Amino acid sequence: MTLAVRYLAARTLDTTRADPSPPGPGEVEVAPAYVGICGTDLHIFHGDMDARVDAPTVVGHEMSGRVVRVGPDVTQWHPGDAVTVMPLRWDGTCPACRAGHQHICRHLDFIGIDSPGAMQQRWTVPAGTLVRLPETLDLERAALVEPTAVAVHDVGRAGVQPGERVVVVGGGPVGVLIALVARAAGADVRVVEPGEHRRRVAQDLGLTAWDPAGVDVPTAVGEWTGDAGADVAFEVSGAAAGVTTAVEVLGVRGRLCLVAIHPRPREIDLHRFFWRELTLVGARLYTRDDFERAVGLVADGTLPCERLISKVVPLTEAAAAFTALEGGGDVMKILLDCTAVTPGAAT
Repeated sequence: MTLAVRYLAARTLDTTRADPSPPGPGEVEVAPAYVGICGTDLHIFHGDMDARVDAPTVVGHEMSGRVVRVGPDVTQWHPGDAVTVMPLRWDGTCPACRAGHQHICRHLDFIGIDSPGAMQQRWTVPAGTLVRLPETLDLERAALVEPTAVAVHDVGRAGVQPGERVVVVGGGPVGVLIALVARAAGADVRVVEPGEHRRRVAQDLGLTAWDPAGVDVPTAVGEWTGDAGADVAFEVSGAAAGVTTAVEVLGVRGRLCLVAIHPRPREIDLHRFFWRELTLVGARLYTRDDFERAVGLVADGTLPCERLISKVVPLTEAAAAFTALEGGGDVMKILLDCTAVTPGAAT
């Protein structure tokens, strides 16, 4: 018997026992080692995604682990292989898929939202979703490959070039990872973040981080760029004020990359888009190439992802971890250790 953490309803999780069935054709059973909790998971926890989440269900999609069993026709994977999962399943027939953009399939199954996810000790997934990890890569660090793939995709969509000046509005885990990936691409980067702990994490990673409450950000960008403005801005805050800031800092023909999920329409200064010939680019999820590049960046130490991890707790303490994350404070990223449990926690 194995344990799984399930979402039942808004702000309600439980830990249950399950007896996994053998993987079928084209499937692989994985033993997750570490699972990260992200902003999307928090939205689920708050009940904001009940239209997509078929409760009760297991959530989670940022993970690392090892193969346990393979289906009868799976030959490329073997028990013991270190893996992560690119949690996307597409239909292959819609216009987006036919155009080669499977990651934004019209009928996309985002595993961990639309179907059961990784917060469990055994997880059966399609073999095609697995991404191989180097044996030298610590599995705790490897749990950050998925959000790193998001950052790789975002930086690629924005077309960041060496020497460009980049402003990242929002210094949470994905915002900091975008800043690190952009810096690795040769850009000069500034992060805008009101939270003291998140600013400190960014600064400890060698990034310049501004508090919008104490710094007039457009003025600071003007001084930094010789009044030229930024070449690229990433909106990662999900706040109306963040959108305004991201637009205001851009120079002529600057690019705004929208990363955050905004639950409602936002006002935007279209006159500035006209006047400065700005470009707005959407960025959603990642491709297989993004995922494999993210593995390399994490494995070779280019991105010190482990410094984003605030704490690691047993799988059975998931509810407390969600509560800690929503409270903010001195927390950036929490990982669930699926190999560790609290005695007597399962129902």
